[in-house]
Amino acid sequence: MTMDFASRVERVEPSATLAISNKAAELEAEGKDVVDLSVGEPDFDTPENIKQAAKDALDAGHTGYTSSNGIPELKEAIAEKLHDDGLTQYGPENLIVTPGGKQALYEIFQTVIDGDDGSHPSSSGTESRTGDEVALLDPAWVSYEAMAKLAGGTLTRVDTAAHDFQLEGALDDLAAAVSDDTALLVVNSPGNPHGAVYSREAMEGVRDLAVEHDITVISDEIYKEITYDGAEAISLGTLDGMADRTVTLNGFSKAYAMTGWRLGYFAGPEELVSQAGKIHSHSVSCAVNFVQHAGVEALTNTDDAVEEMRQAFAERREFLIDLLEDRGVRVPEPQGAFYMMPEVAPDGDDTEWCDAAISEAQVATVPGSAFGTPGYARFSYANSKDRLEEAVDRLAAEDLL
Repeated sequence: MTMDFASRVERVEPSATLAISNKAAELEAEGKDVVDLSVGEPDFDTPENIKQAAKDALDAGHTGYTSSNGIPELKEAIAEKLHDDGLTQYGPENLIVTPGGKQALYEIFQTVIDGDDGSHPSSSGTESRTGDEVALLDPAWVSYEAMAKLAGGTLTRVDTAAHDFQLEGALDDLAAAVSDDTALLVVNSPGNPHGAVYSREAMEGVRDLAVEHDITVISDEIYKEITYDGAEAISLGTLDGMADRTVTLNGFSKAYAMTGWRLGYFAGPEELVSQAGKIHSHSVSCAVNFVQHAGVEALTNTDDAVEEMRQAFAERREFLIDLLEDRGVRVPEPQGAFYMMPEVAPDGDDTEWCDAAISEAQVATVPGSAFGTPGYARFSYANSKDRLEEAVDRLAAEDLL
């Protein structure tokens, strides 16, 4: 039997970051010592008070379904956090709690983007694509592209690499890329994979274009709590004209070291939340009950632990930059998240470089081409200083730096 597959699935590639992680796991299973700089998660354990809150919730019997959009206690805590960030337009009625930030993004894309499935031929016999346009700022996290394609959207991309990944210098390019046909723009600051934090001027430029062309904007703020050197992570929804056209996304994976707990959320206008709630209720039903109770504890009693992790990331950032610069590798200095993107193959193939790094040096990194920026590689410094130094030494020994 030959099985036919939906065109929306066939036009999506597997996650490049997970592919590298799988390769690292295979090498480790063979007994190899891999320094993994590919992983997008904190190397810290979840703070004890959060784990205890989950245990208490289990003991209290919080193991069944919850209301689809989230338990009231968590939605109230999220709304309070958003208000503290200046996003006063959001109340509990503007929120959906999801099993991870990826699910939140998936629901937003599916709600906002309408598209042809690509199966209808044009009069010329070639494939016709009429999906809503999605604008991405490269380098962009790998799953944005996949989610746009799964929703049937078409992509337009704006390169920020020439500006050290800062958006301010690329605003003219963004203005040329978007139009009245652009349905959605995705902004991720602090950003994955580059760690850039976009300036207020850049965000105001985004606001002006969004208002001019009536564009819905996703403000992906999953790394908002992880910034350095006094950098301010601007929430787009706080800017004039953006309250009713911004969907603000965040979660618990990065700031609270809760990647495996799968807990995220998004906030937006009530009409969008109502429509997205249909997808949510027919797919995941609700986020895990006792995990939501742990999320309340994370938001209300974990600031000190978050700050300790942030300071550790800041020290590692400086340490890794110094190591790379000592080897003659220039790195645009990240102001947030826990990633940096050195240029590793300016005249070559970054995928080939990353393959050599893991096969020859047993150092796992992610090729920049996976994020729309060839020639670079993403290094995660969510690792100890000893392991970061080991990684750089191994890469240098194999003449990869």
